[in-house]
Amino acid sequence: MLRTLSVLALVIITVSACTTQPKNPKPLHPKVEKLKLPDRFTAEHLYSPGDSGQGSWVAMTFDPKGRMIVSDQFGYLYRLQLPAIGDTTTKLKTELLKIGTDTASKVTMGYAQGLLWAFNSLYVMVNHRKDDRFNKGSGLYRLQDTDGDDQLDKITLLKELDGEGEHGPHSIILSPDKKSLYVVAGNFTRIPEMNRYRNRPNDSIDNLLPMIKDPGGHDNSGVYAHGGWIAHVDSTGANWELIGSGFRNSFDMAFNDAGDLFTYDSDMEWDFGTPWYRPTRICHVTSGSEFGWKHGTAKLSPAYPDNLPGILNIGQGSPTNVVSGADARFPDKYRRAIYAFDWSFGIIYAVHLEADGASYKATAEEFLSGAPLPLTDGVIGPDGAMYFLTGGRRLESDLYRVYYKDNTEDNDPVKAPVLTEAQQTRRQLEAYHGGPKAGAVDAAWPYLKDKDRFIRFAARVALENQPVQEWRQRAFAEKDPATIIQLGIALARRGDSTLQPAICQQLLSVDYGKLDATQQNDLLRAIELLITRMGKPDTAQQAQLIAYLNPHYPAKQNTLNRSLSKLLVYLNAPDAVSKTMALMASAVDDPEEQKTATSSEDLIMRNPQYGLDIADMLAKVPPMQQTYYATVLSQARNGWTPALQETYFKWFARAFDFKGGRSFIGFIDKARKNALELLPKADFARFNTLSGDSLVSNGRNSLTAGYPQPKGPGRKWKLEEAVKVIDSGLHNRSYAQGKAMFAVTLCSSCHNMRGEGGTAGPDLTQLGTRFSTKDILEAIIDPSKTVSDQYAATVFTMKDGNSVLGRLVNQDDEKYQISQNPFSPQTLRELKKEEVTGTKISKVSVMLPGLINRLNAEELRDLMAYLKAGGNEKDTLFQVKKK
Repeated sequence: MLRTLSVLALVIITVSACTTQPKNPKPLHPKVEKLKLPDRFTAEHLYSPGDSGQGSWVAMTFDPKGRMIVSDQFGYLYRLQLPAIGDTTTKLKTELLKIGTDTASKVTMGYAQGLLWAFNSLYVMVNHRKDDRFNKGSGLYRLQDTDGDDQLDKITLLKELDGEGEHGPHSIILSPDKKSLYVVAGNFTRIPEMNRYRNRPNDSIDNLLPMIKDPGGHDNSGVYAHGGWIAHVDSTGANWELIGSGFRNSFDMAFNDAGDLFTYDSDMEWDFGTPWYRPTRICHVTSGSEFGWKHGTAKLSPAYPDNLPGILNIGQGSPTNVVSGADARFPDKYRRAIYAFDWSFGIIYAVHLEADGASYKATAEEFLSGAPLPLTDGVIGPDGAMYFLTGGRRLESDLYRVYYKDNTEDNDPVKAPVLTEAQQTRRQLEAYHGGPKAGAVDAAWPYLKDKDRFIRFAARVALENQPVQEWRQRAFAEKDPATIIQLGIALARRGDSTLQPAICQQLLSVDYGKLDATQQNDLLRAIELLITRMGKPDTAQQAQLIAYLNPHYPAKQNTLNRSLSKLLVYLNAPDAVSKTMALMASAVDDPEEQKTATSSEDLIMRNPQYGLDIADMLAKVPPMQQTYYATVLSQARNGWTPALQETYFKWFARAFDFKGGRSFIGFIDKARKNALELLPKADFARFNTLSGDSLVSNGRNSLTAGYPQPKGPGRKWKLEEAVKVIDSGLHNRSYAQGKAMFAVTLCSSCHNMRGEGGTAGPDLTQLGTRFSTKDILEAIIDPSKTVSDQYAATVFTMKDGNSVLGRLVNQDDEKYQISQNPFSPQTLRELKKEEVTGTKISKVSVMLPGLINRLNAEELRDLMAYLKAGGNEKDTLFQVKKK
């Protein structure tokens, strides 16, 4: 049947709930049927605000009367009275919140990405640029009921914030002691002036890797090098204290049962496949923490000591909500979990934490998933159930409730765990953060050489909070190598540039060969910071640094070679180019880095928008270590031979055939152009051609590059109106535009037409001879109406509670073989049957609906002509009729 057509074989697979059901159960709501959640948990669909014209909801909280308050991303606040669990007769009631005076055409309060009821007030994090519809800009607001009539009538702006949009101000949560607030903002939001700073960031790039900004332009304006941030705020909004920074776009945060703070952060998905890309991750937000996000190539490696690593890399995604399960009526395992919401792939992860030294190690369990399920916000309600929203970006929005068994589990306060000795030490050091404090230098000093990274970080931050003149002389008298390295970092970050020669000599006094790999990495970073913060050393110092570093290059570890290569090339070491070119020829990516990339294969079929990029990259993974060296060498002026130059520029021509995120080729091309700029003018044309300039021009870097995009205006095509448009006549159509629309609507990514295109879906060459116009359009507009087993995906539920999605290719008594990547269908993954608890054929097509919604009527006619003609340019549909 035509319904098997998969215009795009990359959509999230829906799964029936795993909840144990009674005999003859009541039919599940269609939007609940698609959800997968642990056994004995029940999900309920409560409301769809779009049905009542109430927008797309992205923030929620409960008031003291048990009513939910929500916000439309681009509109009003609403108050909801919810039916109790088990109440099948009471209907959910919604009330538009009119704060003060209100008109039908203007919003008095809304556009919120964060809501919190606390201190007898509603706190609202507005994310908005002032306009005629809503005259309040981004900032933290406090709403109060001053006359006791159950209506909020007073609005107080606590702090205006400079930033808006999806990377603007986000969420608000209550502190563990319930006496203050914490707020989080994305990297499009300038850090406002605060009363205290646990660790004061600045906009220094701090990276000698040649700076290439995002080629797509996303991170090039309105973005601050300090990244996103988290602040501690009192209830009146009078006192603000910066807790941590260096996030890209954390939306939310939560405290665990020990009172430690966690967030879920992302990187730029367009950077996927580059060596500076960092997967979405769970971050333990300690006092004064820095997580190293900067735009373009400037992002800090998680290995650098002046920022902290995530405690868990999850893979690809778009993090939104984070919430603690402590108040839920769930089993203890789930009450102690932190829940992380992924908007892109429709997954709620239960993150289980285990103390590990001064921090934690973590595992992520797929708690709930579904499709489409663009998760926005979630809270634990006063009844102990989990409530969550979907929507955002004006998408269809829904409100759900999840509870365990009959929702009568115990939810007394979770007992706080006993802190490890290392955690206690870290907290003692953090008490010296936030400004000068007596005894801080003596308290921190012994821990600068501690084996625990989080303790070393806390000790250095404590020291940096003290006036440099109080500890400068002591630093230059220090003899312990590990301590000297951390002092070098601290002095480079906080000292005056006149100290550079002395700091350099102190660092060079360390015997590099006697350090372990971590200490060597930290020392190289200290030298880099000395340059980025205090300027390029003079000629004599450069010679000293080259003499010190060069004997250790190349190293055995990729991480060390990255730092050594950029330092030595920057310092103009005589043999830096030849050594780096030799490494480039033999470089192999670290297994862990490869694992991070390939683990994303599980996500390909969950969302077409993001899964397509992952599938494309994994079909031909870029060599990340080679890419790093190529970028480093783009700033090398000296040390080249004709043979090395030829080999180097030829590499770019090969690199344009690799696949990555949308910006990958842009980064490669910019590095190539930077290198070309250093050539004599007489050599430019030859090496420009040799390095693959024509390949970039031909758009080899994108599935749809080189094709004109739809002019629109599009519409949400209904079957009847689409059929009417096509039946009005297909003649004198444009073959070129029809082929272009076949590409830009992503048909060609999975379907073959006359020998061109993908192979994940059926060949469409004979489509027009077998199916009617209505059949073709119905398969495109409503692909899930009929799904063929031949092209359907299978959902495998695993013993660990997670699910794996893929097309079942083969099986025997012991294993299943599945294909997960439509661009590399020959790559098979094996699942042991003993680890699979159940399988289910998806009822939803692996094709995304609405792919023609960007097209206007003429563009739709050209696409249909191309489909019905089987891609034949000479078909009569494309011939101009003679008069």
